[in-house]
Amino acid sequence: MRIVILDGYTLNPGDLSWDELASLGELVVYERTPVEQTVERAMGFDILLTNKAPVTGEMINQLPDLKYIGLLATGYNVVDVNAAARRGIPVTNVPEYGTYSVAQMAFSHLLNLCQHAAEHSSAVRQGRWSESKDFCFWDFPLIELYGQTLGIVGLGRIGLAAANMARSFGMRVLAHDPKPVFTSPEGIILTDLETVFRESDTVSLHCPLTGTNRAFVNAKLLSSMKPTAYLINTSRGQLINEADLADALNRGIIAGAGLDVLSVEPPDPANPLLSAKNCYITPHISWATQAARRRLMGMVYQNVKAFIDGKSVNVVNGVV
Repeated sequence: MRIVILDGYTLNPGDLSWDELASLGELVVYERTPVEQTVERAMGFDILLTNKAPVTGEMINQLPDLKYIGLLATGYNVVDVNAAARRGIPVTNVPEYGTYSVAQMAFSHLLNLCQHAAEHSSAVRQGRWSESKDFCFWDFPLIELYGQTLGIVGLGRIGLAAANMARSFGMRVLAHDPKPVFTSPEGIILTDLETVFRESDTVSLHCPLTGTNRAFVNAKLLSSMKPTAYLINTSRGQLINEADLADALNRGIIAGAGLDVLSVEPPDPANPLLSAKNCYITPHISWATQAARRRLMGMVYQNVKAFIDGKSVNVVNGVV
C-alpha cells in the first residue's frame, strides 16, 4: 500500500514518530499541501490521510487508485464523504483521543477569566508589585468557582469530563444535550438549553456542529445570561454568532469569553472578537497536547491497519 499524508505538520511537528504508520506501506508525508497541489501529490496513492487539507469530490474523482481516506482528526467536514461513498471509498476519523486535553483547556480559559494569572504575573514583572504600597494588588475581580454553576451544552465524553472537573471544584453542574449519551450522570442536572444559559455562571460548549445548531449562540441567548457570566467554547467556532458575541462583550451583557475556536481559522483580522472586551482566544490548541497527539497517531495507525486487514473501523460514510 502507498500512503500519503497531505498535512502532517500540525499532528507531528517533529516530537512524534511516523515509523509505526510507515510499517504498513510506502509512506510520503507533506507538512502542508496547497489545494491546487492535492491531486498531484495524491496521484497513485492507495491511502490518503488529511487533517485540515480539503479533499473534494472533484479531487476524489481524479484519483483512480484511491481506496481509503483517513482523517487525522475527529471532524470530517473537509472531506466530501458522499463522493467517496459513491466510489466505494471508506472515510474514517478518530472519534476519541483528546477528551481530557480539551476539557482541560476549557478550564484553562475559565480559570484565566477568574484569576487573570498571566496578566497579574506580567504586572509583577513590570515592577508593579515592587512599587506597591500594599503587600498585594489585583487588577481584576477574583472569582471563586466553589458554589458557582457550570452549564454544559453537549454531554458527550468531553462534556462529561468537563462536568467532572467542575464537580471537583465544588461547582453545581447543569447540562443540555438533545440526545444525551449519558442519561442520568451523577451530580449533573439535565435541563433545557434556555435554563442552562439563564442560570449558569459559566456556559461551556462541547457539542458537535450540525445542520441545525450553526450560530445558535446568538444575541437572544446571550441576553438571557447573567451579566457576570462567562462563555467558553472549545468545540466549533461556527456554533457562535461572532458579531453577536462581540457586541455582548463590548456592551457588558456578559462578563467575558474564552475561545479556542473561531468560525474561520486562521481568523480574518477583521473578526470582531479579536478586539472585543475581555475576550481571550487561543489558536485551536485544546486538542494538541503531546499525550493527545500521541493517542491520535496511534489510532490513525489502527484505523489504517484495520482497513488493510479488511476490517474497517471508525467509518463515517457507511462504506465497509
